[in-house]
Amino acid sequence: MDAIEERLFPNCNAIDAIPGTLTWGEIFQCINPYFWSYLGVGLALGFSIIGAGWGILLTGSSLLGAAVKAPRIRAKNLVSVIFCEAVAIYGVIMAIILETKLSDPDKLGYCEFGAKIEQPCSSIIYSGYCILAAGITVGMSNLACGITVGVTGSGAALADAQDGNMFVKVLIIEIFGSALGLFGVIVGIVQSGAADFPK
Repeated sequence: MDAIEERLFPNCNAIDAIPGTLTWGEIFQCINPYFWSYLGVGLALGFSIIGAGWGILLTGSSLLGAAVKAPRIRAKNLVSVIFCEAVAIYGVIMAIILETKLSDPDKLGYCEFGAKIEQPCSSIIYSGYCILAAGITVGMSNLACGITVGVTGSGAALADAQDGNMFVKVLIIEIFGSALGLFGVIVGIVQSGAADFPK
């Protein structure tokens, strides 16, 4: 227990002054926690939008192609495009939630090079990694969700063009695929709940 209490924050100036003196773990510890936080926010937003765009590409191209044969499918199959767009909205909502967890950085900082790690310092490092982990979880789950909804929406359009009774059945599968993004958002909220930047 004493060894944990006596942990020192690495002297980050040694990276330039004396190359090779810091371990990889210490180098990562020297990176500003606000960088990790904003990287998490960016990943949540970016991958969600990529997933939504990918899904719309898959659904939209199949919808337009199948509508040549059966123009009646155009209106109701737009629901699939809306499901894909919801994935981007999940990312925007989560980015706003994660960003509100952040506080303004202190001018002097909370971690002093070579000094003993105090509670505010460990709290800010922990919070940075919490936001990063939440952002990765939300971004990756929404990327997978967007692709899943896009592939399923593509199948719904093609099936509806051939048989009008198939649309509702495939739409139910699409709704379950869309739930993947909500699961990611819920897990991200749980992960970011422990983030507590010092005020």
